[in-house]
Amino acid sequence: MIIPVRCFTCGKVVGSAYPEYEKRVKMGEDPKKILDDMGFERYCCRRMIVAHADLIGEISQLG
Repeated sequence: MIIPVRCFTCGKVVGSAYPEYEKRVKMGEDPKKILDDMGFERYCCRRMIVAHADLIGEISQLG
């Protein structure tokens, strides 16, 4: 689905960082380094970005 706007645990805004994270991962960068560069220090926020499965493309084909 769509990445949540805020971290469920601490409330930090994470949704706006996902497109850059996804782009940099596709270019071959290390996810840990990307998250460190983007300022995500808490593991709860890191989890929100790393564990996100972008399914909107699959769902939109069904509707």
